[in-house]
Amino acid sequence: MRHRKRGRVLGRCPSHRKAMFKNLASALFLTEQDPELLDNAPKVKGRITTTLHKAKEARPLIEKCITIAKQVVQTERDASELGTTARRSSDEWKAWRKSPKWNQWAKAMAPAVAGRRRLLQMLGDKTAVKLLVAEVAPRFVDRSGGYTRILRLSKPRLGDAGTRAILELVGSNDRQVKKAQRPAFSSDDQASSASATAES
Repeated sequence: MRHRKRGRVLGRCPSHRKAMFKNLASALFLTEQDPELLDNAPKVKGRITTTLHKAKEARPLIEKCITIAKQVVQTERDASELGTTARRSSDEWKAWRKSPKWNQWAKAMAPAVAGRRRLLQMLGDKTAVKLLVAEVAPRFVDRSGGYTRILRLSKPRLGDAGTRAILELVGSNDRQVKKAQRPAFSSDDQASSASATAES
């Protein structure tokens, strides 16, 4: 009996399993980096290949991270109205720092800071958190859920024949159905083909 025990064990102890899901989630967000800065750049942004069961178990963690990052982005936008554009340690910045606006800005930014710390706790990678908040979360501001998709691959993993799958972010690699354009025939081509058929 399962007795409400949820999720797959995947042949690992709990700490190993948790670390593996952190690594899968951060690997997915790290694919959004600029490929010129990487030696081993991914072929497609926002996509990783893993086993089907690992992908299904890592998906809830990735969705939670994107939801928190969306809240961070919204909080930072709201707090930016109370902030200043002055350079740090300048006279204007020091005056703003002593004004009551700074207290309002600090209270408005507190949830964003807490959200970033929570993301760092969930992912364990500072670069992944930065990419998530800066690039991934703004894409899903209008979407209320379902940020990832799992596509099963037909070819199994070499060695143990495990079922492989692609775990990817929705929106970046969507298929687009394009209707073929009708070929345009000129009137000269039609006249010549009509005369050719009349001669034969």
